[in-house]
Amino acid sequence: MANIPLAERMRPATLEDYIGQSHLVGEGGVIRNMISMGRINSFILWGPPGVGKTTLARIIANSTEAEFYTLSAVTSGVKDVREVIDRCEAAGRSVFAKARPILFIDEIHRFNKSQQDSLLGAVEKGVLTLIGATTENPSFEVIRPLLSRAQVYTLRPLELDELQRLLDNTLARDPILRQRNARVEESTALFRFAGGDARKLLNIIDLIEQSTPDGEDVVITDKIVIDRLQENPAAYDRNGELHYDIISAFIKSVRGSDPDAALYWLARMVAGGEDPAFIARRLVILAAEDIGLANPNALLLANATFDALQKIGWPEGRIILAECTVYLATSAKSNSAYAGIGAALAEVERSGNLPVPLHLRNAPTKLMKDLGYHEGYKYAHDYSGNYVEQQYLPDAITGRRFWQAGANPAESAMQERMDRLKKKN
Repeated sequence: MANIPLAERMRPATLEDYIGQSHLVGEGGVIRNMISMGRINSFILWGPPGVGKTTLARIIANSTEAEFYTLSAVTSGVKDVREVIDRCEAAGRSVFAKARPILFIDEIHRFNKSQQDSLLGAVEKGVLTLIGATTENPSFEVIRPLLSRAQVYTLRPLELDELQRLLDNTLARDPILRQRNARVEESTALFRFAGGDARKLLNIIDLIEQSTPDGEDVVITDKIVIDRLQENPAAYDRNGELHYDIISAFIKSVRGSDPDAALYWLARMVAGGEDPAFIARRLVILAAEDIGLANPNALLLANATFDALQKIGWPEGRIILAECTVYLATSAKSNSAYAGIGAALAEVERSGNLPVPLHLRNAPTKLMKDLGYHEGYKYAHDYSGNYVEQQYLPDAITGRRFWQAGANPAESAMQERMDRLKKKN
C-alpha cells in the first residue's frame, strides 16, 4: 500500500465519501438524482484539475449496473473509439443488459474534430452514454454537435471548509499516516499551495510523509510545506481557462476604475509567469477601447509602456506595467470611438458597398474629370474655421450618425466645437 499514492488511496468510491460539488451531488443535485434513478444521460464535466471529475465518473461506474468503458484522449485514437463503440453495441444487445453502456473519456478536449465526430452517431443512437472530463472550456474545445448531445456540468475548486474536511478524513482514515502519527500544526501554506485542488493537497501531504525520516512523526507546518515544495504557489496556466479568466478580470477592473483590483489581477499574472508583452498589448487595446477620447494621452502612455517594457526587460518591467495600469484605471473613460466603429461596421454589413459621392472621388485623369469626379468638392481650409458644410457620406445614408460624444469634458468640448461650426455655416 505504501507504493500507492495517497491521492489514490483516498479516492472515494461512493457519494457519501465524495467531498465538494454539492451543487451537483448534494441533496437534489442533478448527478445524485441520475445515480439514484440509475438513468445516466450523456454529460461533460468541466473544471480545474483535482476537483473530482474522474472520481465522480468512477463512482457512477460503481453505482450503476451498466457496462463501463474508459478512454484517455491522450493515448486513444479514432480506432480505439470505434473498437469501444463496437463493444458497447454488443453489450447493449445482450439480454442481460439493464442499462446503456457508459463510455468515460478523460481529457476529452484533447480529441481532435475527427475523433469527436466518431462519437456522434453512437451518442445520437443511444448506443452508449458519454461522460467526458475536461479542464478546458468545452465551448472552445468540443465540437458543437457533440455539445448539443451532452449537458455540460461545471465543477468548482474546493472551498477551504471542503479542503479541511478532506484533510481531517485523510489523517483519520489513511493507515500509513495514522501509523506515523501524522498531524497538522499549521495549514495556511498547505491550503494556499493546494489552491482548491484536492489531488494537490494530498500530494503535498504524501511528499511530506515520504520525506520525513522513518521513526519520526509526520508533522505539517507552514515552514515545512514551503521548504519541501520550493515552488511558486500561484496557480496559472498560460494556455488554459484561468489565463483567460484572469486577463478578463484585469481588463474589467481597469474599465471599472478599480486600481486596487487591477493591480491584484496584474500581480496574479506576473506571479504566474504571464508573458509581459501579452499584458502590454492588452493595455494598449484597453486604452483605445475603454478610455479613448476621454483621455487620448492614455493610448500614448500605453504604447510607451509597451516600448519601455521591451527596452527594460524583466523583472523591472512589472513597475512599468503597474504604472500604466493605475493610470488607465483612474482615468476618465469613454468607449465612443469603439462604439462608433462598431456602428459603422454594422452599417457596412447592412448596406454593402455604397458608391462614393462624385465630388469626393479622386480625379487624376481627364476622363475622370469629364465624368464629374471631384467636381463641386469644397476644400475645408478655404473656409472660415477650416470648416464647410458638405456631404461626406454616400447618398443612401446621408445624415447617419455613428459617433456619439461621451459624457466627459474632453468629448463634450469636441461636440460643442462641431456644433458651433455647423451653426456658423
